[in-house]
Amino acid sequence: MKVSAKGHTTIIKDSKDDLVAFVAKLTPEINTFKSQNLLIDLHHYGAVEVKDILLLQPISKSHKKNKKSFVIVVSATDFNAFPDSFTVVPSVLEAHDIIEMEEIERDLGF
Repeated sequence: MKVSAKGHTTIIKDSKDDLVAFVAKLTPEINTFKSQNLLIDLHHYGAVEVKDILLLQPISKSHKKNKKSFVIVVSATDFNAFPDSFTVVPSVLEAHDIIEMEEIERDLGF
């Protein structure tokens, strides 16, 4: 797992090709990042099944309760298959844009 920061966002990339192991490693460490917006970069996986990405949904829900963004980047999947409360986008640039928009919404009290 590679962790880097860009502004008010922490970017976490899986350094191996095992999503289940990545989620298992990230879950106990998530409290370390509770005060930061998170961008989970999985674009190097290529096509990923929806059921595999949904493994991150419990982490996303708990992170969003802290009023912080949680965005997942996947290059190829069925983006319409996800619940509206779960943010999955096709590029890192779009993920940063989503986080910026959510920051503005929180600043405005939405």
